[in-house]
Amino acid sequence: MNMAVKGFFARSELAATLYAFRREFFVVGVFSMVANVLMLTPTLYMLQVYDRVLVSRSELTLLVVSLITLFLFAVMAFAEWSRSRLLVRAGVRLDAVLSTRVFNASFEANLSQSGAPAQRAFADLTEIRQFLTGNGIFAFFDAPWAPIYIGVLFFLHPFLGWVSIGFALIQASMAWLGHRRTVQPAEEASRASTDVNIYLQNKLRNAEVVESMGMLAGLRQRWAQRHQHYMERQGVAHGLTHRITVLSKWIRYCQQSLALGAGALLVIDGELTPGAMIAANVLMTRALAPIDQMVGTWRGFLGARSAFGRLEQLLQAHPERDPALSRVPPTGAVVLREVVARAVGRVEPILKGVSLHAEPGTVTVVLGPSGSGKSTLARVLMGIWPEVDGEVLLDGQPLAGWSRRELGPHLGYLPQDVELFDGTIAENIARFADIDSEKVIAAARSAGLHEMILRFPKGYDTPMGEAGGLLSGGQRQRVGLARALYGTPALVVLDEPNANLDDVGEAALTSAVRGLKREGRTVFLITHRPGAIAVADQLVVLRDGRILMQGARDAVLAQLRPPAAQPAAVSPSPPIAPPAPSAA
Repeated sequence: MNMAVKGFFARSELAATLYAFRREFFVVGVFSMVANVLMLTPTLYMLQVYDRVLVSRSELTLLVVSLITLFLFAVMAFAEWSRSRLLVRAGVRLDAVLSTRVFNASFEANLSQSGAPAQRAFADLTEIRQFLTGNGIFAFFDAPWAPIYIGVLFFLHPFLGWVSIGFALIQASMAWLGHRRTVQPAEEASRASTDVNIYLQNKLRNAEVVESMGMLAGLRQRWAQRHQHYMERQGVAHGLTHRITVLSKWIRYCQQSLALGAGALLVIDGELTPGAMIAANVLMTRALAPIDQMVGTWRGFLGARSAFGRLEQLLQAHPERDPALSRVPPTGAVVLREVVARAVGRVEPILKGVSLHAEPGTVTVVLGPSGSGKSTLARVLMGIWPEVDGEVLLDGQPLAGWSRRELGPHLGYLPQDVELFDGTIAENIARFADIDSEKVIAAARSAGLHEMILRFPKGYDTPMGEAGGLLSGGQRQRVGLARALYGTPALVVLDEPNANLDDVGEAALTSAVRGLKREGRTVFLITHRPGAIAVADQLVVLRDGRILMQGARDAVLAQLRPPAAQPAAVSPSPPIAPPAPSAA
């Protein structure tokens, strides 16, 4: 039986994590048992007062019974406090165990362009934790004790036991009806809420573009449509939940009065004492409380169940990488063999059978028109493109087999859209690791930033929130370049690094690339600017996702020029003409 339970929970990583807290849940169950057994205390106290104390008129008996009752109430309060505290501490531990894992999985989901389910990953984790530490979970621990209370009612009188069973069946039917009627509307409302939040966040990230070109009215109209759909779905879900809750309350009120009436009928017939009548009413209310509480917390249970499913799917789609995986630092030898890169929602691949290689200490310049797949190739070289077929090897090992935490310091990447993060300039350049001042300054000097940074009042300690408004597009790109050059990266991929640079910045870039080459680093430079071609060892020309030309710089340049215009000597930095189809 135990193996079967373990097998069930081992179906997923999230379920296995929850199963690891079985000891805490067992202890909570023990405290729940103590609390629920002591819930019989008011019933026994009423029986003693009505049927013994009032008959005997003994003050000493009343005192002793009252003291015993107070002691049992104190034990019951301690049991309830202990189980609440234990669940809260378990929730904190659960968050500590899963937060890093969820962070990594949601990051990889966004990286793989499937970020929609990951947008609310931490909200899902919070919802699961709150349900497991809230009042809703107590209903599941208290529900198994309802038959004990009903058994006591049968002991008082069988008629009261059958009345309680009838009301229990009615309330259980309400719980089942609540599940059947509310699960689909609740899921639709949740999906609509996620859609609205994602849409709004995307627009807020581009607030400057929206405001500058007067796009707000049109976008607001589209947001209003999504918001209206969400409000409609939420209204339907809330309406059903409220109707079921109101009906459940009506049944509960009826149960309390009718139970008292049934007890009074038995008293009239001489089959029950007045004390037992009052005690039975309290006991029946307590017996049916967990079921009624389930009806009230059913919406929270459905939300937690949906959150569990989404989080389970996220963790399964992005399993944890082996933390023990370790390799020697790479030298930068890169090989691509028949690489095909696809994008979600696009039938035709972006890269179609790309094969190339680059040795350490060489500079490969990638040319091609817009839409040819250059930026996708850069992401493939970094191992951050989600759907790749073929082989991407670094030092003869598949790039996906490296530990990203271990490999990261040996890679340098400058994307087209430079994103600087909240923190100081030094922290951004140092990639938010332990700051090595000498390496930070060396990287800034290589990018031509050092003198500019020193002009800030706080120098390298200037927060990006302050510097961001002072930096031009070219300067931000050079900060990103310094970040890519930080440390000793064996492989550096620069995607349009000189797109926003002036002559001084481009000279600094050329000098940095030459320095990387002298140090034996492997550099891939994606650019449209002919000045960067002067430092190239080999050129790769892409068109429509395929390599049109590849080889030594001078040989490829000779093919790019019209035959009549070929000079005797090749200039190191000639203008690049669009490659002709016949050149293939």
